[in-house]
Amino acid sequence: MENLKTIGQKAVAAKYILQSLSTEKKNRALKAVAEAFEARKQEMIEANAKDLEIGEANGMHLGMIDRLRLTEDRISGMAEGLLQITELPDPLGEVLEKFERPNGLRISKVRVPLGVIGIIYESRPNVTADAFGLCFKSGNAVILKGGKDAIHSNIAIANIIRETLEGEGIPADAVLLITDTDRQITNEFMKLNQYVDVLIPRGGAGLIRTVVENSTIPVIETGTGNCHIYIDEDADIEKAIPIIINAKTQRIGVCNSCESLVIHEKIADKVLPALEKALHEKNVEIRADEKAREFLTDCKAASEEDFGTEYLDYIISMKTVSGIEEAIAHINRYNTRHSDAIITENEEHAKRFLQGVDSACVYVNASTRFTDGFEFGFGAEIGISTQKLHARGPMGLKELTTYKYTIVGNGQVRG
Repeated sequence: MENLKTIGQKAVAAKYILQSLSTEKKNRALKAVAEAFEARKQEMIEANAKDLEIGEANGMHLGMIDRLRLTEDRISGMAEGLLQITELPDPLGEVLEKFERPNGLRISKVRVPLGVIGIIYESRPNVTADAFGLCFKSGNAVILKGGKDAIHSNIAIANIIRETLEGEGIPADAVLLITDTDRQITNEFMKLNQYVDVLIPRGGAGLIRTVVENSTIPVIETGTGNCHIYIDEDADIEKAIPIIINAKTQRIGVCNSCESLVIHEKIADKVLPALEKALHEKNVEIRADEKAREFLTDCKAASEEDFGTEYLDYIISMKTVSGIEEAIAHINRYNTRHSDAIITENEEHAKRFLQGVDSACVYVNASTRFTDGFEFGFGAEIGISTQKLHARGPMGLKELTTYKYTIVGNGQVRG
């Protein structure tokens, strides 16, 4: 593998070319990569099989295996994500604001690329494709550092992208993959601020914390997902159960799955028996507080730790509350600022929840699984930002840009 300094230099050289590409040329290249994904599915699946075999042999968690797995449908989804990006407006050059000063200076605030984006991620090979598509359309070069769990998959995907770009007359170094899986390389990558403008970690709490605490590159924090659903006293139970089952069990290994339920004590006797039956049919283990256990037949006692845990497994915690204010307080204490939902027919309670819960995405009567760039119409996402500076929630094209001021004068000098 080339040393990191060389990789950084290549990315910087590429970024100046990428920021000047026409929208038409970028879209044409994205379509070509999408076609290559479809045509070379077997190549990616064979590489992914090596990673799966190693993961299973090492006892990888079921939720992580799910994140790692590539199927024909998931590869088609990666291709579709790139095609959707081609349909989105090119953010570059957008004039966000313009005004003229009394001295005649004409000032414009214009959207521009961030430059070189570094991404450190774990066990999700689709990130390789999504990151490329969004960074490329927004005029950024990207350096990728995936985990060793998905190294064969990531190499296969990156090679297809690079070969396709070269065929389109575009620098392959628009996307650079660090193939050395040694942790020391990751530590060195986090210090590459001479070349990398922004670093985005995607993965578990440990990875994100390590990057935030050790990087000398500005970091956009993408958070873990201890997502809550609150069943209000005015909830429609027929809506509640399908929403919860979808949020919890459609995919257990993703950050927008529901990990914690909060239930108004006045509706517990009505909703919990039916909900327990539905959850057990999906093999979900319930860990509940004392009040909730009064209405359940097969569950474990929840600990304080359970309320703050992102399980990524067929486990869910339950907490009963006396009202919406207690529900909001509990959620704000234990959530990860990702996605939380209320199920209610009470408009005032819905408004209070939307206002009071401090998360990137807050829902009324819908599954938290919709916190996703594809579902938001962004074509794909670089991650879900749970911080408040620069970007929050699903990060699409616009979130991968910044702005600069252009000033046009006619001989003005400052007195």
